[in-house]
Amino acid sequence: MHFAIRFLTRYEYDADVVDNINTLRVRPAGNSPPAGRRLHGAAHTPERTAYTVTEDYFGTEVVEFEVVRAHRELVIDVRARVTTQPQREPSGTTWEELSDQAYREAWRRVSTADGGRPRTPAAGRVGGRGRGPPRHPLAAVLLRLRADPRTAFEYRKGATYVDSPLTDVLDGRAGVCQDFVHLGLNLLRRHGIAARYVSGYLYTTGQRRTAPPTRQNESVEVDTHAWIDALLPVEDGEPLWVSIDPTNRGLAGERHVKIGHGRHYADVPPIKGVYRGVAHAKLEASVTMTRSEGPDPASAARG
Repeated sequence: MHFAIRFLTRYEYDADVVDNINTLRVRPAGNSPPAGRRLHGAAHTPERTAYTVTEDYFGTEVVEFEVVRAHRELVIDVRARVTTQPQREPSGTTWEELSDQAYREAWRRVSTADGGRPRTPAAGRVGGRGRGPPRHPLAAVLLRLRADPRTAFEYRKGATYVDSPLTDVLDGRAGVCQDFVHLGLNLLRRHGIAARYVSGYLYTTGQRRTAPPTRQNESVEVDTHAWIDALLPVEDGEPLWVSIDPTNRGLAGERHVKIGHGRHYADVPPIKGVYRGVAHAKLEASVTMTRSEGPDPASAARG
């Protein structure tokens, strides 16, 4: 699929502010599964404001800029084009393969430490405790993860906050994509499977979250989304990352556009900023995804 993406954020301040420093992680990744992505894009910050583009520890693109002079409005406009392809269903692997040297070396190359987010033993009441029985294929556990968090919990905005612990999700039996991903990460890591938090966008048409697009060149407003990458051992080859979307009970596919990954949400927030001043800020934010028939939706991106 071919998409044009526009991330637009506007801050209005009720008094002058200065030294407004912001960090963005909003542009699509160019070398991540599903395979075959091609992209280009630009970041537009306030006029005459320089910005730098780097990569963080996990390889996610980071755009940083600072507005030094006094101002009462800040507009951030980031646009990109991307082509995606579906991923294949994971093949059958066994629990014993988690102990293979190739898998252990790949596991050590990725950070699965919680980095300040304590593990939640109570999460064992969903999906069981410890490593699964060897008679169950490892891929089957991943596919079961499609349904477990959403079967046991309700998707409900406002049920949790960005920094809510998993105990709040378990007690309230409700949450959003971020919560289901954190729960899934906890379960996978308890089973000895390397896994990481993925931030990105999901193209939907509004009928329901899992409905496929029905019209070409349709523009829709979406929210940022989250899903899981799990590292599966592959016979006679390098371990493979498999992307799972527990919120939508399926594998991540060509409607999923990845921004980046980390250990948890705090490693890949879309935007972080700070300014000097006593003003209060009013925020307006939107993400628009436009699907195109061809690989060159430049006119849609220019909007």
